[in-house]
Amino acid sequence: MKILIAVDGSEQTQRMLAYLAQHQLLATGNTYTVLTVVLELPKRAASYVNAETVKGYYQEEAEKVLEPVKAFFAQKGVAAQFEFKVGSPAHELAQTAEQGGYDLLALGSHGHGALGNLLMGSVATKVVSQCKVPVLLLR
Repeated sequence: MKILIAVDGSEQTQRMLAYLAQHQLLATGNTYTVLTVVLELPKRAASYVNAETVKGYYQEEAEKVLEPVKAFFAQKGVAAQFEFKVGSPAHELAQTAEQGGYDLLALGSHGHGALGNLLMGSVATKVVSQCKVPVLLLR
């Protein structure tokens, strides 16, 4: 099974990873890609610095999220690819899952509830509505 694992560095990410490990979803024979999405800097702000600085910022922000996850996978002895994209998290996750031919997209949900989703929006809700690949949503 080809599994895309969405991470954002939150407590929900840690709980999702623990769940996957506990329920044998991190098993040999599966292939894993761990993906984090860094929000794009506003165009106006990015225009004040050179492209290399912006690229470095995105890389640094992604590594903050990915480093603990890399350590988790190494501790479990599970191989994975680690990637980041820049943009809207829901859009990038759904698009990557579909275009990458993944069998499953796993992600944690902050679980703000119906009122929170109405007021703030929810990446998880948007991913579930946009993604054509099965989504394992863990709270």
